[in-house]
Amino acid sequence: MKVLNLQCAHGHAFEGWFASEDDFQDQRTRQLVECPLCGDVEVTKLPSAPRLSLSGASAADTASSASATGPTAAAASVANLPPAALQAAWMHLVRQVMARTEDVGERFAEEARRMHYGETEDRGIRGQATPAETEALLEEGIAVMPLPLPPGFKGTLQ
Repeated sequence: MKVLNLQCAHGHAFEGWFASEDDFQDQRTRQLVECPLCGDVEVTKLPSAPRLSLSGASAADTASSASATGPTAAAASVANLPPAALQAAWMHLVRQVMARTEDVGERFAEEARRMHYGETEDRGIRGQATPAETEALLEEGIAVMPLPLPPGFKGTLQ
C-alpha cells in the first residue's frame, strides 16, 4: 500500500492510499482521484519523505499544549494556523456539523421557521436555501449560517 501526499490545482493538500504507483496513475487518468475539499480532479503528487518511527519521542514532544478559553482566543489560535492545519481544522468542523445535525434538504427554510415559531422541537438542522430564503430568515430573526460543503462530504464519510 502506498500513501501519497496529493494536492489539487487549488492548493488543497490531502492524502491518498493506493495499491501501487501504477494504480494511482490509472485512477488519476480516469479522474477517479478528487480533492475532498473542492472536488477538483486535477490532482498532482507532492514530494514526500519516508515516515520515520522514533521510539524515543516523548509524549511531551508530540502533545499539543494549547489552552485558550473563549471565542476570541479560539479565533486567534485558528488565525495563526498554517494552511494545512487550517484545512484540517475546517474539515474537522464540517464533520462535526454533519454528525450533529439533521439534513432536511430543500425544506431548510420551512423547517427553520417551524422551529423558530415553536411548531416543532428545536434541533440542529442543515440543508439548502436560496440567497433570498436565507435573507428572509435573517430578517425574521432566525439565525442561519451558510456552510459550503465540499463535494466529498455529500456522500459517505470515511
